[in-house]
Amino acid sequence: MTREEKNQFIDGLTTRLNEANVFYLADIAGLDAEGSSKLRRTCFNGDIKLEVVKNTLLKKAMEKAEGNYDELYDTLKGNTSIMFATAGNAPAKVIKDFRKKSDKPILKGAFIEEAIYIGDENLEFLTSVKSKEELIGDIIALLQSPAKNVVSALQSSGGKLAGIVKTLSDRPE
Repeated sequence: MTREEKNQFIDGLTTRLNEANVFYLADIAGLDAEGSSKLRRTCFNGDIKLEVVKNTLLKKAMEKAEGNYDELYDTLKGNTSIMFATAGNAPAKVIKDFRKKSDKPILKGAFIEEAIYIGDENLEFLTSVKSKEELIGDIIALLQSPAKNVVSALQSSGGKLAGIVKTLSDRPE
């Protein structure tokens, strides 16, 4: 790779980092061609972009990017793959599901909406984090619940009230 190609790659990676609200750093070293292909396919199906990067180029891109990624610099050792996603828990779920059959990938770090998580021990927590869409769905369900209760109470009460009025009107005087 020439210096100009490296600079272009760093600029492209910097742009992707600036646009991304969620990315994970993982170690996929040791996966054979078949395992790597399955992981890439799983990521593609989950709307996750998986890319193997050189640590030095990633660090330079992080330094040029708008966010503060200082805590992630220590994870840039050995093999590093970056997983870009829109949902905060999607890469964690892919990693967890993939590790049922293999001991890789290993989570090195994650950046989710300004928060940084370091280490593989955070994988379980990150799978339980709800995505923005899931949280919005929960809020809408909570807001709809009282309204549904009121409507159903009115409908059932209306039926009872109509029954009472009908019974009273049918009674002889």
